[in-house]
Order: sequence, then structure tokens, then C-alpha cells
Amino acid sequence: QVQLVESGGGLVQTGGSLRLSCAASGRTFINYNMGWLRQAPGKEREFVAAINWSGDSMDYGDSVKGRFTISRDNAKNRVYLQMNSLKSEDTAVYYCAASNRSWYSRTEVSSYGYWGQGTQVTVSS
Repeated sequence: QVQLVESGGGLVQTGGSLRLSCAASGRTFINYNMGWLRQAPGKEREFVAAINWSGDSMDYGDSVKGRFTISRDNAKNRVYLQMNSLKSEDTAVYYCAASNRSWYSRTEVSSYGYWGQGTQVTVSS
């Protein structure tokens, strides 16, 4: 099992940047593909970004491509989400999640079996 704790959320103006961090416990962090997903009020949870176990493959949701960057440090059991050029529509609770399923299912919310508690990101205009 893996336990996840997010940090780094907050209030930022349109066009600003934030860096989210996710700390994972357990010695099997390297076994998991990691993802960031988000949920805005009244909307379903959606895929934002994913990175495979080794860190050499990444994928992004269409709405964040070119603005967000996911990375991981397996030595520190951490995964990050650098968010630039933030827009009001990026406002949501952001979740760090772990998946031990195939990389092919990386965009499916249901493929993530372990979740953090979430961190709020609010982008004001």
C-alpha cells in the first residue's frame, strides 16, 4: 500500500503559478504510476496528468497541456505538479493518486486505487 499527502495549494491570480507536491509513504512507491486529478464544484473528477513509475513517460489532459508539468523523485518518494499560466477554470481540489494498473489506463479515474486527501487550488481573476 501507499499513503499520499498533498501540499502546495492556495490562492493565486490568473496567469500565476503554483507547485503542488505529493509525499508518498511506503517502500513500494516505485511500483506505482502516479497521477494528478482534480474536481471542481459540481463537476466530475477529471484527469490532469500522469507519470509512469520510472519517470520517463508523462501524459496530460488537453486543458492543461503546455501549462502543467508533472515530475517525480523516486529517491524522495515525491511527485510534483508545476502549474503555470493558471486560469480561473483550473480552480478545483487537486488530488494525488497512485495506480498499479497498466500505463494504458492512466487517464481513467477508476484506475487509481490510492488517493491523497486533496489540496485546494483557487485561481482568481
